[in-house]
Amino acid sequence: MFYRRKIILALLQLFNGELEKIRLQKLLFLFTQRQAKAEYDFIPYRFGCYSYSANADMTAMVTRGFLNEDEIHFAKKDKTDYINLLKADDKKLLLEVQASYGKMSATALMKHTYINYPFYATRSEAAEKILTKAELEKVNNAKAKSNKTILFTIGYQGISLEEYLVRLLKNDVKILVDVRNNPLSMKYGFSKSQLKKYCENLGIQYMHFPEVGILSDQRQELNTQSDYDKLFSVYRKNNLTKTTNTQNEILNLLKQHKRIALTCFEADICQCHRKHLAEAIETLPNFNYEVKHI
Repeated sequence: MFYRRKIILALLQLFNGELEKIRLQKLLFLFTQRQAKAEYDFIPYRFGCYSYSANADMTAMVTRGFLNEDEIHFAKKDKTDYINLLKADDKKLLLEVQASYGKMSATALMKHTYINYPFYATRSEAAEKILTKAELEKVNNAKAKSNKTILFTIGYQGISLEEYLVRLLKNDVKILVDVRNNPLSMKYGFSKSQLKKYCENLGIQYMHFPEVGILSDQRQELNTQSDYDKLFSVYRKNNLTKTTNTQNEILNLLKQHKRIALTCFEADICQCHRKHLAEAIETLPNFNYEVKHI
């Protein structure tokens, strides 16, 4: 079993084996904020801090018989003592979270997290109901807002779905432009249908332009930067010269929406074709904007 799932099971164990879904997400968030390296990342969502990855793990544990689920709760099924299977530091932190927040209701936990972590309340449906005017102002100030036109690029290698989405939100990206030829991924959340759903849940439009991607069979044996450079030389010659219509379409999206992001897999921009696509778009007539890799 993944260690991070043992943390969820230990948290449920501390609360007599059962928690409301909202309380569970909030308590898990408060726990991860105390960790040196968080086991789960979170996004701002309908009721504040929320982890798609944690929810996916809980759903998997329901399927495998470790948890029961109803509309409101998750409940631990087996009798294993998961608390004593945790690292000493995590066990200590989990007990601290129980002592500090264990008696708070779902609403009280929402309010606490909204006040202390206002960014995570920026998409909440409940904030206006439970916060004062001054507290709500802090939430509104935590929202990313910019009228500057920027063409961003972003890769998802090495980061969680939640960290990826938070980067988009914090840069006020309006449209995510997927430039993979084959938008499938073994990494949770990054196949086309999933990524489209998760982006649109946060108000970010998703579009896919496979024609500016690189075919999978051309991406074999990439071991050195020299291998990548050779691949991109071919890409610039054989693809970018033939896809100017798509490049202009992307430029028009940028002009209209001001903040769009080209996305592919690689974290290192020098090992991804999105760098060369962005440079090609930069050379189009009337391009007078910033390009930023995030």
